[in-house]
Amino acid sequence: MPTYSYRCPVCGPFDLVRSMAEVTAAEPCPDCGRDGGRIWGAPALRGMDSGLRRALDDGERSADRPDVVSAVPGRSRRATPVTRDPRHAMLPRP
Repeated sequence: MPTYSYRCPVCGPFDLVRSMAEVTAAEPCPDCGRDGGRIWGAPALRGMDSGLRRALDDGERSADRPDVVSAVPGRSRRATPVTRDPRHAMLPRP
């Protein structure tokens, strides 16, 4: 839900979270109860990493219609290549 900013003539600015249908031009101050007028400002648009945005969109899109898969994702059917290089034997093992 959006956050709306208001300014009380006594206490100063305060923010309220309201749905768009419930927003009014004046709201009572949470501290003193006087009506505070609405302050107009720029919307809070935030940039997001494109990979994260894509993952969130994919998750939202598949929430009600998940994809059907035929195999476990992330596993390859190809065999892991085996090296014969003796230097590779000295590498640390996990």
